[in-house]
Amino acid sequence: METFAKLFERFLVFIYHCFDRMVIQGYLPLLTRPEHIVHFFRDVHGQYPITRQVLAKRTNEYRGWVSAYARNHKIPILKAQKDVSKEDAVRPYLQRMERRNQHGVYCIFTSMEMSSSFQSRMPRFPTDDPDYRIIRRVPSRYLHYYFYIRDPVIGPLAMCVGTYLPFQTTYYLNGHNFIEIELRRQGVAFRKDDNAFLATSDPKALQTSADKLSASIIEKRLNYRTWLLGPKFSEKDRKAVNLKRDYSINQIEYCRNFVFKRHFPIHKIFEHSCEMGLFRLAADKVAYIFGVRVSKRLHGKLYSVLEKLDHGHHVLRIYCKNLVGRMYEKFSTFLRVEVCVNRMKDLGLNQGLKNLECLRQRLVVITDRFAGFEAQSLNVHVDFPLFQKIALPVMASKTKIAGIKIHDIRMMRLMEVLLHGGTPLNGSPSADIHQTILTTFGLSASTYTLTQLRNDLRKMKAHGLLERIAVERGLDRLAVLGHRVDVRRARRAAWHTHGVDGVEAVDVARIFVVEGFEQDRVDDAEDDGARGDAERQRHDRGDGERGILGQHAPREL
Repeated sequence: METFAKLFERFLVFIYHCFDRMVIQGYLPLLTRPEHIVHFFRDVHGQYPITRQVLAKRTNEYRGWVSAYARNHKIPILKAQKDVSKEDAVRPYLQRMERRNQHGVYCIFTSMEMSSSFQSRMPRFPTDDPDYRIIRRVPSRYLHYYFYIRDPVIGPLAMCVGTYLPFQTTYYLNGHNFIEIELRRQGVAFRKDDNAFLATSDPKALQTSADKLSASIIEKRLNYRTWLLGPKFSEKDRKAVNLKRDYSINQIEYCRNFVFKRHFPIHKIFEHSCEMGLFRLAADKVAYIFGVRVSKRLHGKLYSVLEKLDHGHHVLRIYCKNLVGRMYEKFSTFLRVEVCVNRMKDLGLNQGLKNLECLRQRLVVITDRFAGFEAQSLNVHVDFPLFQKIALPVMASKTKIAGIKIHDIRMMRLMEVLLHGGTPLNGSPSADIHQTILTTFGLSASTYTLTQLRNDLRKMKAHGLLERIAVERGLDRLAVLGHRVDVRRARRAAWHTHGVDGVEAVDVARIFVVEGFEQDRVDDAEDDGARGDAERQRHDRGDGERGILGQHAPREL
């Protein structure tokens, strides 16, 4: 991460890392097995045999309590609709509660979902005890309540409660909401959109607030909300059975966020990071980032993929076991590197919520390695002097010719065609090159005219990138730029920058990086034989460089 911050220091406003989305499961340890249910009903309540009606009584009592609670507090109970996001449906209710500065439940959703429950069945064969029933925990589809809550400490969260024993609960919360409340309490100004901080007056206070989120704070608030909204147990029940809830982490995301000053560099950084990630993120690199050993016993996947989500954002994903690393851009100036943990054992930790701090330490290291790897791939600062030179105007005779802005789309198209066109374009007239550009990029003659092409070729010739070999026919071709072409950096993707000694922008996209120029020896040859030898050497050298630069997906650079 230090390499990334140093490389893009002039563009970054601040960096912070924190927990993002968290899915926590709550359960009653002494009501999770069939023998626990038998003890609870037979020994504590004296209800025997344990029939379906006995089990359903608890469910009906809880459903009746929820209906009465919603009616008394004027809370809407909505039914989940297919293909409709619950968050979008409840957002107006949350905004109304925020305007009133109130806390509590603002909406309840009902949903039929699969989960585990206990069933009572008659034994297949007769037994000595006529009241004996087989109690089994089986998966089934039944009603779940989603309570949408605005909490004064951890912010908005959702609590899903199953209406059948063992009354399993699932909590959905976000670390950014906790940070927002902490910053408001401290009086720190900030600007937040969804789950991202885009600006703040005190970045250190933001990071300090992010580090305050702990397992004890989360457990205390979840215990209170579960006691208030969960299934009810009497004092007799609690004395006979320890009904304290335990919490485990089902899924958690930890993100490292880079906030830029403007949109200019971020898209290219992300674009070329994805390109280099697909090239270089082999199994050994992925294993290094996540800190695991590659062996025959390794279960899961080790690969990278670029995906386009429904909302239009491209996401670079890397997979290792059940761990997922992501990198994506959002809100124009926001770049995020995050890790999603679906199984804590992949990191050598137990699923208990008490391991949250140990998990934070490991995820900080993983996101740091991920960001550091991308920084190493993008570290092309040594090539600035060359592009600074060609971006400055030059004098040709008494005429001042403008510099070449490599980030300009016209120049990028021309260089790409000249680079990938290969031998067929050598010695081609301007009209043929113009037609090749129009065909390659699907342009019309009015969009990119022949006059514009000739102006671009004139700039390249003035900067020594082209030479005229047949003046009477107006033929232009690529000059030999020398045998010291850095092939490794030629494979690297580009990145933009501003303010480099007067250069407005630099982009190393789709062109080769040259460490030095070498004047071609053809014009200096004294006889036809020497001229022919030099021509053949230049042709062979150009073909070899084009063959290397034309490779698409090397595993190692």
